[in-house]
Amino acid sequence: MSPAEEERSLPLPERWPRASKFALSACAAAVAELVTFPLDLTKTRLQIQGEAAVRRDGAAAGQAVPYRGMLRTAAGIAQEEGVRKLWQGATPAVYRHIVYTGVRMVTYENLRDSVLGRAEGESFPLWKAVVGGMSAGAIGQFFASPTDLVKVQMQMEGKRKLEGKPLRFRGVHHAFLKILSEGGVRGLWAGWVPNVQRAALVNMGDLSTYDSVKHFLLLNTTLVDNSVTHSVSSACSGLVAAVLGTPADVVKTRIMNQPRDKQGRGLLYKSSIDCLIQTVQGEGFMSLYKGFIPTWMRMAPWSLVFWLTYEQIRRMCGVSSF
Repeated sequence: MSPAEEERSLPLPERWPRASKFALSACAAAVAELVTFPLDLTKTRLQIQGEAAVRRDGAAAGQAVPYRGMLRTAAGIAQEEGVRKLWQGATPAVYRHIVYTGVRMVTYENLRDSVLGRAEGESFPLWKAVVGGMSAGAIGQFFASPTDLVKVQMQMEGKRKLEGKPLRFRGVHHAFLKILSEGGVRGLWAGWVPNVQRAALVNMGDLSTYDSVKHFLLLNTTLVDNSVTHSVSSACSGLVAAVLGTPADVVKTRIMNQPRDKQGRGLLYKSSIDCLIQTVQGEGFMSLYKGFIPTWMRMAPWSLVFWLTYEQIRRMCGVSSF
């Protein structure tokens, strides 16, 4: 058998390892995203609520909106806008995770195994896991930033309708085209800096924690590489990711949702630093943790569903455990 024929006879995961891992991680992420999406919508609404810059510049278009907690916000969306609106923006969210999760998972695994030199069966220094996680998250989010922008803006459409404002978009593709026509290609990457900063922090918590906890348990306890180990590791990663990522997520959401001029420049915030300063000065430091509970409550089940699904489908497809 010639080398070419021998290569063609290999299973797909061995012939195209990176493409296979990209596809598997994208599938697992899509499942996790659809299951937990209502919590993401609730988190976004909470992060916009009480925005000091909006109050100051009179952009709220009318009456003050009463503060709501997580459960009242979710119930309010279902009652005032309809249960289906809890999944408003789910399509661009799935698009985003196909790109974001696929890129970050392949990048992290390649950095970990080829660049940072993790040896099988040996401990992996935490600082290397942190470097790999932050780098993978930043790279993945940069490529996925346009889909994240569309997701955030579509999540606010139901609120605009209740406030008597005209809807901005007819659907996902119209949203992409309108943002592109109004702000150009740069407009699709509006808010990418805080977006990438957040992703780096989240993945420092998610990828680094999951990888470190999982291999610590395998090397130092009687646990084996099964669903129990994956569940414990994902629970730890979801909590750390929520603590590290929520402040950057608040800044990212506000920058992406702000109105813009014809040149695509924000009317409320000049930069992520300006948004951070205005938010802390106008609403206090703890305003950076608005939406923390739904963020954590989403990240925990998202992380659990994703890692269990991802590890299982890797095993089913003949790919080694993460």
